[in-house]
Amino acid sequence: MSRFLVKKVAVLGAGVMGAQIAAHLVNVKVPVVLFDLPGKDSPNGIVTKAIEGLKKLKPAPLGVASDAELIQAANYEQHLDLLKDCDLIIEAIAERMDWKRDLYQKIAPHIGAHTIVASNTSGLSITQLSEALPEALRPRFCGIHFFNPPRYMTLVELIATPATQPHILDDLETFVTSGLGKNVVRAKDTPNFIANRIGIAGMLATMKEVENFGLTPDVVDDLTGKKLGRASSGTFRTADVVGLDTMAHVIKTLQDTLSAQTDPFYSSFATPLVLKTLLDKGHLGQKTKAGFFKKVGRDIQRFDLSEGDYVPAGAKADEVYGRMLKKPAAERLKLLRNSEGAQGQFLWAILRNSFHYAAIHLASIADTARDVDFAMRFGFGMKQGPFELWQDAGWLEVAKMVQEDIDAGKALCAAPLPDWVFKGPVADAGGVHTSQGSWNPSTQQFEGKRELPVYARQHFPQDVLGAHAPQAMKSGTTLFENSALRVWTLDGEVLIASIKTKMHAISPDVTEGLMQAVDLAEKNYQGLVIWSPDEMFSAGADLQSMLPAFMVGGVGMIEGVEAELQNLMLRLRYASVPTVAAVQGLALGGGCEMAVYCAKRVAAMESYIGLVEVGVGLVPGAGGLTYIARRAAENAAASTGKDILPFLTEGFTAAAMAKVGTSALESRKLGYLLESDVVVPHKDELLFVAINEVRSMSASGYRPPHPRQFAVAGRSGLATIKGQLVNMRDGGFISAHDFHIASLIANVVTGGDINDGTLVNEAYLMTLERKAFCALLTHPKTQARIMAMMNTGKPLRN
Repeated sequence: MSRFLVKKVAVLGAGVMGAQIAAHLVNVKVPVVLFDLPGKDSPNGIVTKAIEGLKKLKPAPLGVASDAELIQAANYEQHLDLLKDCDLIIEAIAERMDWKRDLYQKIAPHIGAHTIVASNTSGLSITQLSEALPEALRPRFCGIHFFNPPRYMTLVELIATPATQPHILDDLETFVTSGLGKNVVRAKDTPNFIANRIGIAGMLATMKEVENFGLTPDVVDDLTGKKLGRASSGTFRTADVVGLDTMAHVIKTLQDTLSAQTDPFYSSFATPLVLKTLLDKGHLGQKTKAGFFKKVGRDIQRFDLSEGDYVPAGAKADEVYGRMLKKPAAERLKLLRNSEGAQGQFLWAILRNSFHYAAIHLASIADTARDVDFAMRFGFGMKQGPFELWQDAGWLEVAKMVQEDIDAGKALCAAPLPDWVFKGPVADAGGVHTSQGSWNPSTQQFEGKRELPVYARQHFPQDVLGAHAPQAMKSGTTLFENSALRVWTLDGEVLIASIKTKMHAISPDVTEGLMQAVDLAEKNYQGLVIWSPDEMFSAGADLQSMLPAFMVGGVGMIEGVEAELQNLMLRLRYASVPTVAAVQGLALGGGCEMAVYCAKRVAAMESYIGLVEVGVGLVPGAGGLTYIARRAAENAAASTGKDILPFLTEGFTAAAMAKVGTSALESRKLGYLLESDVVVPHKDELLFVAINEVRSMSASGYRPPHPRQFAVAGRSGLATIKGQLVNMRDGGFISAHDFHIASLIANVVTGGDINDGTLVNEAYLMTLERKAFCALLTHPKTQARIMAMMNTGKPLRN
């Protein structure tokens, strides 16, 4: 892999994007200096205010809010000398060519000899920006376009100038991929690059078709969200989130830098009247709490152009189109094209426009069709990019339908589809994506993905439809498999267990399979990794599978199931080979318990870990409360104090309030991840890192911990906690049933009615856990909570 090492980064500009880029750098432990103009009242006032603002933003840009203090504040007048120690400088000031160029001239004398300089612009010419830099710096300058919000949006576009040295982009792609956890697409230096060029043109085309078909924003968002395989926010809500002023700026870039001669769709780039009206009123979207939509109390209103004001929203699309959108791609598009209703014709029109626009501009904005599809998937939340959907529906059939509409004057412009669409390698292959690579119209070849050493860390990277990339669940060597679990190996040295149930729920078959996997790992392998390829570790124990057992055998049967789960957790903890949980996405309830009982955890940054059983009226029953008690005792033993209760409080509160860590970093604060656990920025590197952790632990002579007795807080600790719970109940903060559940949790984590400091073992506390779990399972209010969750997916408060 490249030896380029980023020890410190400077971010220039403490606006919305600059501050959030700095926050994400802190998330991945990269030291960062955030610059802006000197403030009127204090030299770093602007930056300090921006850093404080990060703590309040939603969604949270910081994994842990208190980490805001790790961002170093600086200003352009006093601290430019700090730039020489930075390996990367990201300029993220306002989208003004003149402002950016002026800043470059100011900072140029202070830039280190090997520093990479990159502009975070959403569409300005990178080559023109580079002209403000000394010639010696231009080979180390490029564009780096983060999408908002930068912590959560995975797309980063890298844009070279003619002078940019190739290894600079390779080094930056390596850092952005592995260090920041992003998916990199290289774009050509054209207006708005790839994602915004296609995406904003698509939003403008959608608004034009909205006018043509007389639809309202709420109906359009219902049609163009998840039902269409796009971001759940749809079209107009997405615009509100992005910011209508930001959207207007990107539109203006298209208007200013393109023409009817350079873009046949240019006539569609006029600012929509409704957008102009909202901008004139100062309604900029989410940031001003009013845009296309506005929340009034609990009600959502939409802007009505004819009324010039907000009216009640909430209208939904006709159900018939929802059913059409569930059909296979080929059938879906034909049904939409032939539909007589306005909503169906609208959907076909926006899809046709997206195919048409992407095909016309592919050669000018991107190297390959893969770059376009990846940009739209990672930057705009689409399940399939435009070329993928087109190919999925039948390449030539769709092409003929689109061209017929162009010839009939129904399309946005009269430009025909390019020749390569109908004849040659693409037509012969049935699309732009093949196992040999994706279509590059400039070279007239199918080209594979860029091969950088960093991508060797991704065993099963994301790829496009038609690429026939290796699938995790069909790769490697299977040792055994049932309907719930696959146990396999990639290298013959480390065993992998992948759960296959819905939401990776832990059913009895999963429990039995994991027991077998541990046995097999101990006999023939260096260790065991628990990992599944989709973005979910485990949503917990499979309550649905327990209900038949409960109906037939009563609580006794359930207690046996819980005992088996607890035995699994102890088996993972005390296995003679290392067990590693590779966590991404949700690790809730039993999933959390499974993770904490492994010898080590490797977690993707976006991991959401917690004991959430209270939400269905239960307590953690597979060892979660025992883990909390043991960790409290261990932490107390390592301190100078002898009182266990202070070390127990946070764990008890997390379980009693069903707190979930909203990042791997916050999960560490809650105690579900340890300081020794590894946080991986890029989720596609998770399996690589987990396997190497097993190898490292094995090579280091791994031995499991000895089962030990540990002290508990006892009846005095229980009395203290229950006293606080009484106050919460009597104050109306929790219900009587919440009080009952929390009291049972307190009874387990303190060891119950025994003296404080009494030494107990895990089996003792697990017995208390099982009894509490089973007692609640027979409680009518808990049963009501379980049924509500199963029927509605939402917790019931009773």
